[in-house]
Amino acid sequence: MRLTDAAGLVGVLAILLAYAAATLGRLDPKRPLSLFANFAGAGLILLSLAHDFNLSAVAMEGSWALVSLAGLLRIGWSRLRGR
Repeated sequence: MRLTDAAGLVGVLAILLAYAAATLGRLDPKRPLSLFANFAGAGLILLSLAHDFNLSAVAMEGSWALVSLAGLLRIGWSRLRGR
């Protein structure tokens, strides 16, 4: 197994664990931990796709990363405004 494959699998695990925790009510999907797990997971999957490119998977994971990043930025901006 290549390092990029291992990174992709860790990314899949991060996203699935965050989704399962949110579904079971153990993790708020709007909180930074969930958003970061999704962002990092998608980033790791994108890393694995850099070696074995697949356009539809890159589009999906790129979108997933951007949505998660937007949520993290929203939280960051609201915290900055609150100071």
